[in-house]
Amino acid sequence: LQLVESGGGLVQPGRSLRLSCEASENLDAYCIGWFRQVPGKEREGVSSIHVSRGMPYYSDSAKGRFTIFRDSTKNAVYLQMNSLKPEDTATYYCAAGFVCSPYALPPGAFYIWGQGTQVTVSS
Repeated sequence: LQLVESGGGLVQPGRSLRLSCEASENLDAYCIGWFRQVPGKEREGVSSIHVSRGMPYYSDSAKGRFTIFRDSTKNAVYLQMNSLKPEDTATYYCAAGFVCSPYALPPGAFYIWGQGTQVTVSS
């Protein structure tokens, strides 16, 4: 399994971006998580979903602004990010694991990672 993220870029505060995580194979058995990392800080879990079972998780910073959804016909998971803030600036990664929880998103539960896509929110 290989994952490729896309959709990052430079956007003004308050605007939206949609990140894509496209896979090399069917994702129905997987939990897909979105994480972000700023240099010098730990990787932070943002959102996750099990591709066939659902069970979406959102971090406190993502709730109400971000939406995770999947398209099993395209072997892809997306992260719609609205009302972006400068503090959302980070490199965003998607990752695959087998266990999803609606309560937590530990990076250690994911073992296949994409290369990341940069999101910069700035005026």
